[in-house]
Amino acid sequence: MQQKYRIMTTTALLLASIPAPAMSESAEIVRGRALVEANCSRCHAVSRDDASMHPEAPAFRTLWERYPIDALEEAFAEGIYVGHPDMPEFVADPDQIAAIIAYIASIQD
Repeated sequence: MQQKYRIMTTTALLLASIPAPAMSESAEIVRGRALVEANCSRCHAVSRDDASMHPEAPAFRTLWERYPIDALEEAFAEGIYVGHPDMPEFVADPDQIAAIIAYIASIQD
C-alpha cells in the first residue's frame, strides 16, 4: 500500500514539474501578424527582435515611442501614406485594422 502512495506521489510531483504550454495568441493577433508580415515587413521590422530593412522605417515593436498605439487606428482607417518617403499607401478595412493594432500592441517593448 505504501508503495502505491509513493508511486502516486512521485507521479504527481513529476507531472507538476512539467512546464505548462505557452498561452496561444488570440486569432486576432495571429491575423494582424500575418497582415503586417505580408504588407509591411519588406521595410519594417514587424517582430519583437528583427531589424528594419529600410533605414527610415521604424520597428513596429517601438512604434509607441513615436505614436500612441490607439491613435494608429485612425491613421490606418484613413490610409497610411505618410511614412518614409517611398512608403506605399496602405488601406485596411476595420477588421484588418483591429487585428493589426492588436498585433502591434502585443509586441511593444
